[in-house]
Amino acid sequence: MKAMLSKDSGGPETLVLCDMPTPEPGWKQVRIKVHAAGVNFPDTLIIRDIYQMKPPRPFAPGGEIAGEIEAVGEGVSDLKVGDRVLGIVGFGGFATQVVADAARVIKIPDAMPYDEAACFVLTYGTSHHALKDRAAIQPGETLLILGAAGGVGVAAIELGKAAGAKVIAAVSSKEKAQFCQYFGADETLIYSRDMSDRAAQKDFSAQIKTVSGGDGVDIVYDAVGGDYAEPSVRALAWKGRYLVVGFPAGIPKIPLNLTLLKGCQIVGVFWGAHTMREPQSHAENMGDLFRLYAEGKIKPKISARFPLAQAGDALQLLEDRKALGKVVVTMT
Repeated sequence: MKAMLSKDSGGPETLVLCDMPTPEPGWKQVRIKVHAAGVNFPDTLIIRDIYQMKPPRPFAPGGEIAGEIEAVGEGVSDLKVGDRVLGIVGFGGFATQVVADAARVIKIPDAMPYDEAACFVLTYGTSHHALKDRAAIQPGETLLILGAAGGVGVAAIELGKAAGAKVIAAVSSKEKAQFCQYFGADETLIYSRDMSDRAAQKDFSAQIKTVSGGDGVDIVYDAVGGDYAEPSVRALAWKGRYLVVGFPAGIPKIPLNLTLLKGCQIVGVFWGAHTMREPQSHAENMGDLFRLYAEGKIKPKISARFPLAQAGDALQLLEDRKALGKVVVTMT
């Protein structure tokens, strides 16, 4: 088998395409012939040793994959050779074959292409868990999405609309704003790439309140963090919910007196832990997502595809904040 390996800590340019022995599935595991792997921001962190998961080297990044089962280990009863599946593997996905725990593998509909399946579960799973379970979104509420043109952001746009919310997409460029409008955002905001200035933060809060109708937004879905967090919390309506989804711009510092003044909640969204701690809820959410996919209400927005040998270029696209929607590495 071939794999794009991280042998030393560093950026995307350090990945090396290597030949590796084909792994055999163990107890309650399956081996999957990978057709496509989704590319996610944590992949750029894990190869630099700055992610919470630190696999022993050498390893291949790539946390979600799709393909067909080609071998089944002992103790597996609900999956068989030839099944079309997606898998949540954490790492190892940038390879032609991967072994995964059967419990982390899900059968996919026959009509779902492998590239869409490879970038389905993490983005939509995260956003659905955030909006449904953590924010308890209701029809008619106003949802602000920071970093709305990225994978989880676009998923949040679609799921917010499916829930009956008014969706405001906040992004860093006109091109990204147009992209979000095309996929259903009701309103867009273009924020400054430098939000460290206090005046810029106040202006951003004012813009949010204006676009929301004056009272502020009910939910902030923050996939950016950094200096964008506090002005977003200040723009929450009474009893609003601020969702901590990610912080590529830095871990924010938010004055907690704002939660008192606004009666609001700051809510963490750790989808990976949710899938392990609450498997029944996760299974129900996946059922919701496959239903919405079949109804045409959600569909992964793939803007770029790279062959395995160029997986480093795929990661660089994310690091440079140039990706619109999802990026996929393909093996065939």
